[in-house]
Amino acid sequence: MPLKDIRSVFLPYCVQRQEDGRYAVLNREYKPVGFWTKAHVTYEDHPTLVKIRGLTAARAAKISYNADPSVERIYLYNDGCVPTESAANMTAYLARLAVLAKLEIDGEPPRALGKS
Repeated sequence: MPLKDIRSVFLPYCVQRQEDGRYAVLNREYKPVGFWTKAHVTYEDHPTLVKIRGLTAARAAKISYNADPSVERIYLYNDGCVPTESAANMTAYLARLAVLAKLEIDGEPPRALGKS
């Protein structure tokens, strides 16, 4: 998939749980949101992983485009409901994004760039 538009680079496609329980908020290329690259990215090498407070199965279902309650990998859309393809798709995506946006993250941000 080409990184040709703002949506594919700067908007969340999915939220993926890591082995340590933190989450990566990823773009359409499975890179942390805002990473404009096709190169392999090791999430742990960048200050992009967060603990998300209150991410329950019920909230995951509200964030998931298909109401999946799994908290392991939550897809906000898929190729069948790309937000930029119709007003209805965008409205549905923004409603899911609103649920995600209200969740709080735990801890303090890293003081320096590099490993978190």
